[in-house]
Amino acid sequence: MTVAPDFLAGRSCLVLGAGGFIGLHLCQALVAAGAQVHGFGHPPAFPEALPPIRWTTGEFHDVAALAEALRGAEVVFHLLGGSIPDISNRDPQADLQGNLLASIRLLELCRDAGVRKLVFISSGGTVYGVPRVIPIPESHPTDPISAYGIHKLMVEKYLGLHAHLHGLRSVVLRAANPFGPYQGPNRGQGVVAALIATRLAGRPVEIWGDGRVVRDFLYVGDLAEAMLRAALYEGPQRVLNVGSGLGRSVLDVVAAVGATLGLGPAEILFKPGRKADVPENVLDTTLIRRELGWEPRMGWERGLRLTADWIAATYPRRG
Repeated sequence: MTVAPDFLAGRSCLVLGAGGFIGLHLCQALVAAGAQVHGFGHPPAFPEALPPIRWTTGEFHDVAALAEALRGAEVVFHLLGGSIPDISNRDPQADLQGNLLASIRLLELCRDAGVRKLVFISSGGTVYGVPRVIPIPESHPTDPISAYGIHKLMVEKYLGLHAHLHGLRSVVLRAANPFGPYQGPNRGQGVVAALIATRLAGRPVEIWGDGRVVRDFLYVGDLAEAMLRAALYEGPQRVLNVGSGLGRSVLDVVAAVGATLGLGPAEILFKPGRKADVPENVLDTTLIRRELGWEPRMGWERGLRLTADWIAATYPRRG
């Protein structure tokens, strides 16, 4: 699929979760593409990154606020429902309320508002569970080992149901582990940002398990581009992996961060492994490359450098 630079020009786009790490980059990309952008969610932690857009501060569970925000939206990007796999297992009922039930209400509101397209960011790192093959294709069995992954998968299924019953068109992007500027290192997510901040502060690195778990890391700007392309996709595929297609262990990332910062070997404190962590996760991106003409453009080392520069410039003044 070949798209022009202005392929979203003039379209009314609502970004749910616009103040978050991915949302900020998506809003920047949408504005650059000429879209009319409306952001909804908590105020951004880094407002300087938010381009001039229409903004509504609101909660995911606020039905009236969501319904108002959806008025006139042609394309909706669903990034709401914050949690992490380990925490979701400790309180699955809260995760159910915050992710699945709120998303079901959202789909009903989209139907009432006449939304044409919804792009949902699912979790390529959790919905498959323990992989049987690497890299993992979209056809791989889905056996999540966290409540977070189960609920992301259930949102995917409800999207399929709404397509069948009401004609709501949607694309699910099963995303790898995004990293880049504006990812706060103290949120319990984002191993790259956390490692950079830890090394810059001169603290020992804490690793869950033996550090050999393998993950697929994707620069957030590449993810934002995939989301824009998904918004116009009219092909037959409903679920697409989006990742780098390359695996790196946590120990590999520790070494790469040290090299980027010009530091020596890290002092590592190994902690017990977590039951929510799969041993390896690398996504097969053959389908999205074929269907959307998308491929990651940011190199690993360059992405690390940009992320490290941002964290080094930001956190001394923020404390």
